[in-house]
Amino acid sequence: MLELIDLNYCYGRARAVSGINLRVDEGEIVALIGANGAGKTTTLRCISGILPASSGKILFCGEDISREPPHRIAGRGVGQVLEGRGVFGHLTVAENLLIGAYLRDDRSEIESDIERMFELFPRLKERSGQKAGTLSGGEQQMLVIARSLVAGPKLLLMDEPSLGLAPIFVESIFEVIARIAAEGTTILLVEQNAQLALEICNRGYVMELGRILMSESADKLLNNDMVKESYLGQG
Repeated sequence: MLELIDLNYCYGRARAVSGINLRVDEGEIVALIGANGAGKTTTLRCISGILPASSGKILFCGEDISREPPHRIAGRGVGQVLEGRGVFGHLTVAENLLIGAYLRDDRSEIESDIERMFELFPRLKERSGQKAGTLSGGEQQMLVIARSLVAGPKLLLMDEPSLGLAPIFVESIFEVIARIAAEGTTILLVEQNAQLALEICNRGYVMELGRILMSESADKLLNNDMVKESYLGQG
């Protein structure tokens, strides 16, 4: 479904992403793990078109989207959950969800999908008329994920969904990620909590200083001594 071929991105003279090759097959959850500054978020932003790749190719469903603007990439079915949440605080929960459907015109199906989000996130249903800016951090993260899913993405890019959340919300968020993947959404997951990410993923990539250091099945990465020591805190 997604393939990055020799992808590069430079901030001025500094190369943040350096010749990476990565693929995500339909139906997979693939983790991209690494320390802060490894280039993970930059990679996601290149895929979604927020940052234009300096060179290389980004193929989505067999077509090169490397030079397409973000709205066209979104229209193709690439959704993104940005780091730092980003709800529209002055709008209600329900209004935020409707914004997720801005590229759709199938009103009855939109309403059905919003109801599905309320089933997936019961807290959001309880707070549907509440201003999004008054929600807790965990509730805002639920809203951002739900808003992205209302768009009906084929591929969902998730950037640090557990960042800054209380443990009870982290567990809930990862349960939802596993569930939406099981229901057919392909996911590329960037996550500092490498242990939890690899526990729900099919495969993973380890990124360091803009390069892909390692690519293996999630099970093999969980049992790799270097990964244990550097990213799982088991050294």
